Amino acid sequence: MTKLVSIQPNNTIQTPVTSNHPSVKPPAQKSKFADTLAQKTEDHSIRFSNHAQKRLQSRDIQLNDAGLERLAKAVEKVDKRGGRDSLVLMDEMAFIVNVKDRLVVTALDARERGEGVFTQIDSVVLAD
Repeated sequence: MTKLVSIQPNNTIQTPVTSNHPSVKPPAQKSKFADTLAQKTEDHSIRFSNHAQKRLQSRDIQLNDAGLERLAKAVEKVDKRGGRDSLVLMDEMAFIVNVKDRLVVTALDARERGEGVFTQIDSVVLAD
């Protein structure tokens, strides 16, 4: 059984329509919320927390545009697989990323990995 919900232009939600038929689709109306959601979905940019920015600077980790693109693609890949908090491994660097917010929480290089134990992650992705 499929429940369909449509959001009207005034951002109210109509009563769900129940259908057993998979080809039933919600109305094609777009709202401001739907536009905003679509725009956010298309924006695959990566942000860095204040903590991550300090770590990049103190550890002299350099990321050029190509590196940022590789990191963004890796986050996109893990997002499609349902990852929430991921370790992204790229060359000699490691990044802990909140996938939903596309937010790099911290960054490490080969010298700063400590014991090599990463906690509170649910996935690991290798950046191409």
